[in-house]
Amino acid sequence: MIAVKPPAVSSAKIDGERAGPEGPIIQQGVPLGKVFGIPIRLDYSWFVILALLAWMLGGSYFPTEFPGWPPALYWVMGVLTAVAFFASLLLHELGHSLVALRYKVPVRSITLFVFGGVAQIAGEPPSAKAEFRIAIAGPIVSLALGLLFYAAQPLLEALPPLLAMARYLTFMNLALALFNLIPGYPLDGGRVLRAAAWAITRNLRRATVFAANAGRGFGLGFILLGVWEMLGGNFGGLWLAFIGWFLHSAASAQLMQTAYQGLLAGHTVSQAMGARCPAVNADLALQRLVDEHVLERGERCFLVERDGRTLGLVTVHQLKRVPRAEWATATVERIMLPLGRSHSVGPRTGLVAALQLMDRDGVNQLPVTADGRVLGMLSREDVISYLRTLQELQA
Repeated sequence: MIAVKPPAVSSAKIDGERAGPEGPIIQQGVPLGKVFGIPIRLDYSWFVILALLAWMLGGSYFPTEFPGWPPALYWVMGVLTAVAFFASLLLHELGHSLVALRYKVPVRSITLFVFGGVAQIAGEPPSAKAEFRIAIAGPIVSLALGLLFYAAQPLLEALPPLLAMARYLTFMNLALALFNLIPGYPLDGGRVLRAAAWAITRNLRRATVFAANAGRGFGLGFILLGVWEMLGGNFGGLWLAFIGWFLHSAASAQLMQTAYQGLLAGHTVSQAMGARCPAVNADLALQRLVDEHVLERGERCFLVERDGRTLGLVTVHQLKRVPRAEWATATVERIMLPLGRSHSVGPRTGLVAALQLMDRDGVNQLPVTADGRVLGMLSREDVISYLRTLQELQA
């Protein structure tokens, strides 16, 4: 499953991320490292589902399907098979991500969590063809893995534990490919549906609404089916209803984001930007910055200047990275983000484009510049406030 993140107009994100004004987004979870430059993380919920899956395999599935093993072997294979399944999920998400990178669409991270995995793709694909190829890459990887494990089974007849693992991974990867092809957002099939609608209508927003409504419909169907199963005594329906709730919620969130984009379309940065951040001298000590500006005046971002030239930007978030014992001697120039390293926007830049830049860079605000001068700052809070005004006028 992929999450192509639309421009976020809320500081609270459903994937648990927070955008810091100084740079990359900080994401909850346990970092595992990088693959092809893409950060890989384990959400804390992953440990719960890993334990449940290992318990189900070692305590029920393997003893039923393969009787006669030593008891300890069931649990060892349960854990190893659960880990191998999540490795398959990671390969599925890497399939999406590598194709996205081919189309120069940034990939923020890959996170394994309670529902499997999600590749955080920052921005929309450039075309319907790119959308289709990015979406279909994951199911193709899962299908290939399923066929590979199926082909390996005759070679593992003499090794029952490995044969058992191969059989389970064959079924799960094929099931994963088929499930993700259900044509409803946020599943891969929903992305394929959106690509087809995009190609036909030539309108990404209309295609997104169509695919998201399909996702809401499938989510509601899963919820009703899960409730029906539970009423019949099958409490496995609870999991099905939970998946349906997730699909319905994610699709509804996409519809809301699309509606926000529609409201913001045609409006520019100059209409929403806030006042220019106050300027401070580059040699100002951090302790004075805190005492005289942050605590006394409630200011949270600052332009760093020397001899009338703007050198960079300092925020409270950057300030917190410096140990308090050094505040008396460290200067704002030491911790500033140089203006040349920070992206900026012009006053005539569209708000949707500015939000896309914020989201791609993982920042919470952007300097607004013209002719080498900083005119003001655009923050997500500015956009939210402006969006509320647009909603009131529309109402």
